Amino acid sequence: MRVVSLNCSNTEIVCALGRAELLVGVDDHSDFPGGVVQRLPRVGPDLDPDMTRIRSLAPDLVLASLTVPGHEKVLENLENAGLKYLAPEPITLDDVYSDVRRIAQAVNATDEAERVIAQMQAGITANSEHGSGRSPSILVQWWPKPVIAPGRLSWVNDLIRLAGACNPLGEEAVKSRPLENSEVRDIDPDAIVMSWCGVEPRKYRADVIYNKPEWSDLQAVRNRRVYTIPEAYLGRPSPRLTSGSRALHSIVRTIIR
Repeated sequence: MRVVSLNCSNTEIVCALGRAELLVGVDDHSDFPGGVVQRLPRVGPDLDPDMTRIRSLAPDLVLASLTVPGHEKVLENLENAGLKYLAPEPITLDDVYSDVRRIAQAVNATDEAERVIAQMQAGITANSEHGSGRSPSILVQWWPKPVIAPGRLSWVNDLIRLAGACNPLGEEAVKSRPLENSEVRDIDPDAIVMSWCGVEPRKYRADVIYNKPEWSDLQAVRNRRVYTIPEAYLGRPSPRLTSGSRALHSIVRTIIR
C-alpha cells in the first residue's frame, strides 16, 4: 500500500501505528519523526499541495484533513484528480482517538491503534493536583497579530479543561477566531500560551506580548506568565498532544502554587 500524507498529524499517526514504510510522500510541514520524513518526497504545503506531484507518487490513499479553513478546496482537488482520500475533522479529544482508529483501519493497523490510544489516554489525564480550587484562564495564541485563539470546537479546549484551567473562548462554538486587543484586555487571562502555527518555537517572542502598551495591565503580563508550547504539541491532533497536555498541567501548577 502506498500512502501520501498531506498534514503533520496524519504523518505522525501513521508512524505511531508502525506503518511508516507505507508513506511515499508527505506535505512540506511534516517534520516528525525526522528519520522518516527526511527521506520522503515533498508534495507542497497542506493548503496547496501539488496534485501532479501527488499523482506521480501513485498513492492508494491520500491522508488529508479538514482542520482549518481552506482544506475543503484541497479535497475538491483530490476528487477532481480521482485520488482516494481520508480527511479527518477532529473537534474533541475523543474525535482524535476515533481518527487514530480510522487511519489504523485504512492502513491495516487496527491492533496497534488501541496501543497508541491507550498511551495517549495515559498521558492526557485530568489534573489531580488542582482539586476544587479556582480554574485559571489560559489564552492560547495560534497567531499573535491578530491574536487567533481556539474556541469550544477544538481538542485544545479539552486539554485546557483537563489541565484544570479554562479556555476564555470555551463557550463559543467555533474552532478558533481572531480577537481584538480590547477583547484580550477584557478576558485578562491568568496566562498566555504562545503556540504560533508555522513558526519554529525558537522564534517565538514573548516581548511581542510583554511590550504591547495596551496589555501592560494584563495579569499574564504583570505576573510574567507568558509561556511557549510548540504548535506541534497543541495544534496537531496526533499522539504528541501528550506533550502539550503535560506542558499545560505544568503551567496550571505554576499559577495555583
